[in-house]
Amino acid sequence: MEVDKRLFRKMFPHLAEELENKRMSMPITSFRSDIETGERAASSKLFQGYNPDVIDFIRRCDDEDQAEEIIDYMERRGEITGKYAAKLRRQLKERGVRSFGPKKEDDYYLKKAGF
Repeated sequence: MEVDKRLFRKMFPHLAEELENKRMSMPITSFRSDIETGERAASSKLFQGYNPDVIDFIRRCDDEDQAEEIIDYMERRGEITGKYAAKLRRQLKERGVRSFGPKKEDDYYLKKAGF
């Protein structure tokens, strides 16, 4: 179905402007004829190659004691520096465990990826 550009602009001025100026556009990088397969493929790449850091682990904690254990463990393993660990401990003591962000519940990454 073909629509005259002038008529389209008259009926949908804001949409026509967005299309012409390419605002709010998103490139299409692939196409799948099966919707479910396409959605799974698109969302499964959300965390592909992502490696959780100390903050991600702290956000899974229920209380300050658990968060302190995470900081100690990551520092012992050399995954965070002593200076960064001290900064995290200070934030934990002054602002609490939720100052690092809302709690990440079980299956957080699967839910975010749409599974």
